[in-house]
Amino acid sequence: MGQPVRDYLLTLCVTAAVTYLLTGPVRKFAIAVGAMPAIRARDVHREPTPRLGGIAMFGGLCAGLIVADHLFNLNGVFELSNEPRALLSGAALIWLIGVLDDKFEIDALIKLGGQMIAAAVMVIQGLTILWLPIPGVGTVALTQWQGTLLTVALVVITINAVNFVDGLDGLAAGMVCIASAAFFLYTYRLWYGYGIEAAAPATLFAAILMGMCLGFLPHNMHPARIFMGDSGSMLIGLVLAAGAISVTGQVDPDAMKLFEGSERQATHAMLPVFIPLLLPLTIIAIPAADLILAIVRRTWNGQSPFAADRGHLHHRLLEIGHSHSRSVLIMYFWSALIAFGAVGYSVHSASLWIVLVIVGLSAVGLVLLLMPRFTPRAPHWAESFVPPRYRRRSHGEAVGGEAGDEGDPGAQHGPEGSQMASPEPERASVAVGVSGVNGATAIGPRSRFTDRDRADSPR
Repeated sequence: MGQPVRDYLLTLCVTAAVTYLLTGPVRKFAIAVGAMPAIRARDVHREPTPRLGGIAMFGGLCAGLIVADHLFNLNGVFELSNEPRALLSGAALIWLIGVLDDKFEIDALIKLGGQMIAAAVMVIQGLTILWLPIPGVGTVALTQWQGTLLTVALVVITINAVNFVDGLDGLAAGMVCIASAAFFLYTYRLWYGYGIEAAAPATLFAAILMGMCLGFLPHNMHPARIFMGDSGSMLIGLVLAAGAISVTGQVDPDAMKLFEGSERQATHAMLPVFIPLLLPLTIIAIPAADLILAIVRRTWNGQSPFAADRGHLHHRLLEIGHSHSRSVLIMYFWSALIAFGAVGYSVHSASLWIVLVIVGLSAVGLVLLLMPRFTPRAPHWAESFVPPRYRRRSHGEAVGGEAGDEGDPGAQHGPEGSQMASPEPERASVAVGVSGVNGATAIGPRSRFTDRDRADSPR
């Protein structure tokens, strides 16, 4: 039992190390080729930042698969299943489309078509949903066309949901890392708890995805030195969807032997079967909610559903007074609560304390949302180990109040502690609902207008 865990840990560490080491050279390459768009009106960052971080993440994916193929406890995944090769084929295609988009800003329909083709490539090689466990009905076998359409839809939705939250430094990579960690715990339990080898590919995908995100995060945390771009966001979205598809459509519920005992016991035991249907939804719950709200908002305002704006959840957190760093941490918190709450409930569905813990943590999260001006301070003995913004200020340094903007060393403070941006070139303001560039969906178009033209144009 311990040896497989060490193999997964080794795969994760190699993936993270390769991603981390490649990100620096990739950043220089992105600057050299001009994959560094100028600041637009709706952008959160204040200086041009290179994209193409997905190149390093794809290198980490390849390294993780190669290492796993040479480990005794993991190479059986490649011998008994074609899913790793299917993942690599689809990932290579979607990554190439993302790289071209980061550099040349390709059309939205071309990106959508590329996402569908990448999903179809995985389906052709066997990574598809074969059946669905439906409560009250049982296991329903899907036809080839039904499985293909459902697989393609899940891939496209997950890719765009992940891309939707890629609007703040470290947000998308951190949320996907948290989700993949919860997914790893669930699939590992299926494999070694129930002895189901069909869950092995999804377990491997989750470990590699964690490594990709952890290796990229040090370069992407606020203030980010490089963005993952569509080449990275679409890639991790596809890997996340591939794991969900693998464990949902390939694991046979009958292999778990859950139907023994009373009807109530069988109902509780069936939860691990239904969780694959719910866990992918909990993984992208926040991005999916953001996606749905954005489509409704833009359609209501007479805009294209794929036109980017400043109405996303992370933009709202900034508007009510949260700093960049705290907004990201709040999104991390809710992602972890939903994902790990679903996994915990699947393990101990009869325990009331699981529900009470989730409710209690939800209350804590709501309190944090209502405290945008609260700035945590480290104790004196720990000040040398934390960033300067978390250290206690002397009276001479506390000019302007305690309510400073974390991570913005040049921030100034106006009356009543309100935050004002440090002196910088004037940028046109953009109201919620006005189309922009950064944070657009993976199939959304980028702006072809200047900042001031877009900001001053009638809606």
